[in-house]
Amino acid sequence: MGRSAPGGALITLLRPRLAPHRRAVVLAVVLQTVQTLALLYLPTLNADVIDNGLVEGDSGHVLRQGGLMLLVTVVQAAAGLGVVYYGAHAAMAVSRDLRAEFYHRVRTLPSADVDRFGVPSLMTRTTNDIAQVEVLLLLVLTLIVAVPVTCVGGIALALGQNVPLTSLLLVATPLLALAIGLFNHRVRPTFERMQQLLDTMNRVLREQIIGVRVVRAFVRDDAERRRFAEVNTELRAAALRVVRTLALLVATMTLLMNVSGIAVIWFGGRLIDAGDMRLGALAAFLTYLTEVFGALIMLGGVLMAVPRAQIAAGRVDDVLRTEPSVRPPERPVRPAEVRGVLTLSGLGFRYPGAESPVLHGIDLNARPGQTVAVIGSTGSGKSTLLGLIPRLADATEGTVTLDGVDIRDLDPAALSAAVGLVTQRPHLFTGTVATNLRHAAPDATDGDLWHALDVAQAREFVTAAPEGLDHPVTQGGTNLSGGQRQRIAIARVLLRRPAVYLFDDSFSALDHSTERALRQALVAETEHATVLVVAQRVSTVRDADLIVVLDRGRIVGSGTHRELAATDPTYQQIVASQTTVPEAA
Repeated sequence: MGRSAPGGALITLLRPRLAPHRRAVVLAVVLQTVQTLALLYLPTLNADVIDNGLVEGDSGHVLRQGGLMLLVTVVQAAAGLGVVYYGAHAAMAVSRDLRAEFYHRVRTLPSADVDRFGVPSLMTRTTNDIAQVEVLLLLVLTLIVAVPVTCVGGIALALGQNVPLTSLLLVATPLLALAIGLFNHRVRPTFERMQQLLDTMNRVLREQIIGVRVVRAFVRDDAERRRFAEVNTELRAAALRVVRTLALLVATMTLLMNVSGIAVIWFGGRLIDAGDMRLGALAAFLTYLTEVFGALIMLGGVLMAVPRAQIAAGRVDDVLRTEPSVRPPERPVRPAEVRGVLTLSGLGFRYPGAESPVLHGIDLNARPGQTVAVIGSTGSGKSTLLGLIPRLADATEGTVTLDGVDIRDLDPAALSAAVGLVTQRPHLFTGTVATNLRHAAPDATDGDLWHALDVAQAREFVTAAPEGLDHPVTQGGTNLSGGQRQRIAIARVLLRRPAVYLFDDSFSALDHSTERALRQALVAETEHATVLVVAQRVSTVRDADLIVVLDRGRIVGSGTHRELAATDPTYQQIVASQTTVPEAA
């Protein structure tokens, strides 16, 4: 789907999400109006105090008008607090809802769509980009009325004080607005570049933190430090361009304000000397000049936030508008019972943009109580084949059926419950061994957990830890070895008790004796389930009921180990590559 225009994306993003918070928005607007009108009324009262109280020596008038000014100030301050409260409430509620919606959308995307955006970019969009939208929304909700009302009202009231002097204000105001507009136009490309550089920095930092062992093993610390420094320097340069432009804008606005103030005092003094203007009117005019310029400066602050928020909103909207390539069925089938009869018919798969398919013409049947193994060289499509069964991606040709029902018609929750997948590099969450296992079965007892660990040959290292089931697991399970992570992942799937088990080379990090004990324990545990095993080691698949040999995305042979070893050339090559000379003798 094409990328939306940044300005349109911002409006599209905010309009429906502000609707539930309409009350807070309306209250913020009403209170802004009250606050602004009170602020504009104060200079007029001040002029009256000076001209009709201080100059005339009427202390009673000073006290009465001073008390009224105090009341108006209290009203203005109370309204200002209300504006901030309701504006912040609406802005942060929209930001919260947007983050939640973004999170749920990302969770619905298959891995191919996530890879297209990139994990670092998605993290930046979830945090920094949505924060930019929140900042702009907060500014707008607290200034949307104040700026125009102050400008229009200030100029109108200034006209009431002195018409000739107002011409200075009518000249300076467009000049200031033009300076702000030029700034906005100038910094927009830089803001877009900054967001891209934040993505790059997150990606580089994430790669270096995750791959710190590889970096140190190959003594690439200096090279990685330089790579990070390049991105960091480029981001700094972009930020400096914005700051320099901002400094020029501030200097321009300050110059215009000071020159205008001097001109008002100069010409106002001459008018007072000629008797065409009173002292209080000049004081009020100076205040209106300050308020109008202050409103324009606040408008400049809003406009400075607009480009970055527009770009951020476009990036967020791109993700929210992305339709998952794997879509849930319109009328999902929810079977009362899943037996586990798996059928692949004419199955084919092609990655988007790829010249040739990864899989084509795959026909395979697997039934409960049967173990089917898939073996082949690297890149033959084994993992892709297994990933099509739980719908990590949808086949581009053919069908996958479970108990005769196309998996694309099954309810996603039912499919997830029926199929348990263990990948070669399983992911563990921050927590403990117990919390990771209970991801599959929240209500599992400690006895259930120990049984699953027994089958997965993981009891020994869990028992050896002082905390036992409460042994801490760091993010991704990095404090555990590869074999330990694989065994905990296998135990986690066993707790789910699915009808179909998929093991994607998930014994690769185990030594031969542990793998043999694990496979023997799995036989009894999965005797009523359908088991598909992807492996590269012949020792892992030789006892399977059926072995399927893949080569370049096609099935080139199937049968038992004995049959294939005698008749299939591809399987014979695999066996020969894994057999030592003494073993062959």
